[in-house]
Amino acid sequence: MRVFVAMIVGLGASLGSAAMVHPVADATAVSPTASDDDDKRVVAPPRQDSFRKIFTGTDLSGWQGDTVGFIVADGELQCLPKGKNLWTTNRYGDFHLRFDFKLSPGANNGLGIRMPAEGDAAYMGIELQILDDGDPQYAKLQPWQYHGSVYGVIAAKRGHLKPVGEWNAEEVIVRGSRVKVILNGVTIVDADLQPLADGGTPDGKEHPGLRRQSGFIGFLGHGHSVWFKNIELKELK
Repeated sequence: MRVFVAMIVGLGASLGSAAMVHPVADATAVSPTASDDDDKRVVAPPRQDSFRKIFTGTDLSGWQGDTVGFIVADGELQCLPKGKNLWTTNRYGDFHLRFDFKLSPGANNGLGIRMPAEGDAAYMGIELQILDDGDPQYAKLQPWQYHGSVYGVIAAKRGHLKPVGEWNAEEVIVRGSRVKVILNGVTIVDADLQPLADGGTPDGKEHPGLRRQSGFIGFLGHGHSVWFKNIELKELK
């Protein structure tokens, strides 16, 4: 993600209240009583959840790129202020990603999807903004620069970030040319990118990445601390 602030700012998260976690839920077996017969006991099967963790919480296995500017601590992935781009070793096409993040004051980061290993993810891939857009320095952004927006392409609904210092939960669902972003349970983007790929984008720039069918998923540092955890993904068929 990158933010161009009207006057000076160029390119540019903290644990708080209840984190929205998405563990695989194990159903609880019905406890038998003394009068139960074995053939009458009912045991609910565990819920099958095909999400899998793509961040172990212990190290950066499965990730490449800036493995110095990102560190792992207390089960969390932290982008340091010097952090640049960190991306998966696997490529993904259609998927459902979910993760928790927290921002430091004024934090600026990004989520790259279907991105290549080289080139600017905002144009050669697709970049979703991760931004403390309530900070005064971002008062004069373009609509497609606020948190959750597809950078340069689609403006997200505003007002659903939690205060700085609290954990946010985000989901990104990508199927074909359609992208949906859900922030703290609210859909803030639900759009088909194909018309924009064919007919031009709001920022007036070329975005060849809108036509990509697959690529890496990455976190894109822009000079601030941001924390991530519970990073899980389900590939869609």
